[in-house]
Amino acid sequence: MNDDEKYMLRCIQLAKNGQQNAKPNPMVGAVIVSADGQIIGEGYHVRCGEGHAEVNAFASVRPEDEILLPESTIYVSLEPCSHYGKTPPCADLIIKKGVRRVVVGCIDEFAEVQGRGIQKLRDAGIAVEVGVLEEECKALNRRFFTFHREKRPYIILKWAQTANGFIDDNFQAAKISNDFTSMLSHKLRAEEDAILVGRVTDEREHPQLNVRHWNGSDPKRLVIDHQHPLNLESLHSHNIQSLIVEGGAETLRSFLMQNLWDEIRVETNTTMTVSGGTRAPQIPANAKVVSSQKFDNNIILLYRPEKSAQ
Repeated sequence: MNDDEKYMLRCIQLAKNGQQNAKPNPMVGAVIVSADGQIIGEGYHVRCGEGHAEVNAFASVRPEDEILLPESTIYVSLEPCSHYGKTPPCADLIIKKGVRRVVVGCIDEFAEVQGRGIQKLRDAGIAVEVGVLEEECKALNRRFFTFHREKRPYIILKWAQTANGFIDDNFQAAKISNDFTSMLSHKLRAEEDAILVGRVTDEREHPQLNVRHWNGSDPKRLVIDHQHPLNLESLHSHNIQSLIVEGGAETLRSFLMQNLWDEIRVETNTTMTVSGGTRAPQIPANAKVVSSQKFDNNIILLYRPEKSAQ
């Protein structure tokens, strides 16, 4: 790992601190490094409507270190904004501060940016490098990018299944998850904007779909059926950037048939078998395992489409 990658990794670490409160804005981290390799400023986007990562990084520089800025480099996980929104353009602030070099993790796909911030910096005579840890920086804001590119939420399909491939026990709800993986499900809910089940699951199991085993806000609860289909445009207009689909099987299959998914999370209880019930959906051919975690007898596999596996 070279120095640029090391400081960009720090940007990513900082950015993750904004996971809850930065929404619907992206998570962004910034690090300012002097010519001799010392970090003299750090920041991240804490809360939507407040200062961006670059603003907070410059604000953290001690007065006696301001003299070092003309020979310093600022690392930013996402392209600095070039437009006036709730805050002034960060590209203008970088130019005003007079740093000699800017290193950007990835270009911002938001329509009002898309390379304009980088061009503004270069037009001002600042050296700009783009694409350091690019895939990692893109992965950090998968939800934000999908929302703006596809005009729909980032969709996570999720189910738990027995060792022999059923999601219930002879069509009755069954406890497939263990206490720890159940807690992880609630953690996921706290991180996403909305959660969806089908009408049959809602009527049969009366799931609460909240975060009672984790700290955070409950996702928006959605129930669909043939009379009340999902309207992705409506979710987009309500700024819902991410959606968990928890079933049942027919609801999950309807998303798979339409290729409407960005992640699939499957939990398998490796010691539990049943004599029959509802078969778990089939994993699509283009799904690639990107992580595998084992918690006692339960294994959680995370899949993403192979073309964009992170």
